[in-house]
Amino acid sequence: MKKIVAALAALAIGATALIAPAQAQDKKYTIALVPGLTTDGFYITMRKGAQAAADALGVTLVFQGAPDFNPVTQVPVLDAVIAKKPDAILIAPTDKVQLVEPLRKANDAGIPVITVDTFIGSGVYQTGAGDADFPLSYIASDNILGGEIAARALATAIGDKGKVYVSNVKPGISTTDQREVGFKKEMAANHPGITVLETQFNDNDANKAASQLQAVFARNPDLVGVFGANLFSALGAANGVQQAGQTGTVKVVAFDAPTSIVDNINTGLVDVAIAQHPAEIGYFGVVSAYAHLTGNSIPVSIGTGFTIMDKSNIADPNISKYLYSE
Repeated sequence: MKKIVAALAALAIGATALIAPAQAQDKKYTIALVPGLTTDGFYITMRKGAQAAADALGVTLVFQGAPDFNPVTQVPVLDAVIAKKPDAILIAPTDKVQLVEPLRKANDAGIPVITVDTFIGSGVYQTGAGDADFPLSYIASDNILGGEIAARALATAIGDKGKVYVSNVKPGISTTDQREVGFKKEMAANHPGITVLETQFNDNDANKAASQLQAVFARNPDLVGVFGANLFSALGAANGVQQAGQTGTVKVVAFDAPTSIVDNINTGLVDVAIAQHPAEIGYFGVVSAYAHLTGNSIPVSIGTGFTIMDKSNIADPNISKYLYSE
């Protein structure tokens, strides 16, 4: 964490130095932001942070993406962005393998690539090893840490004992893979009274996640908790808990925090939400791209923070400010 803080501090100092002479720059840079999908509050909030940095630095920001989180729809959007020849691309890859070659086209065309939120390959860049280390930087929440935080929150909610499971999207999505890893790591290391059952993959279908919850509960009537590795997984599982008549007994921890999570928490549908800070991701993405374009070095990875939300603090303005835009 000290390294993350140091990296953020260094970049913030660099940004301050860069903003002052921005208006004197002869070159007008264009930076493209390709989100995982365009309609999600997380990416809408990321765009706002990116736009704030672009406005401060005198950069033109282009926001272009697909309506769903899918490499099949994202790749054509990326190809169209590359054809416009922006000075840099910020992208949340929708698959850590399938986006490698499409992004290599940008790199080979001389367009710097920075991944935000999600990554390609291992997410460890600029090592000279592997076929997916060419992006300049990976800027995101530390999703393994986020999974660990979710595990600790769920352990507290269930009295540190009982059966739980992870409701996840599908294998191959870097962020949700890591959240599951972090969750299981924390449970295995520090919570011997908790049994983690087999992960249920729902293909980002909340109705499927609800059905899976009921099936798991039928097999394990002593189930006491579920961690939704993304919002659809969490809300689907929460609806399954409600349909099984177990609201308040089976605790639900959700990852991500759109404004709608407030009602979910206040009504008891969701017990805890782990909010990322997507505006920071977008802001530091644009600052990093600009720093590189103006001849400055940038960190190969930058981690952003989390905020834990529950019924006790959701009305606090210092907490609610981290809710995502709609």
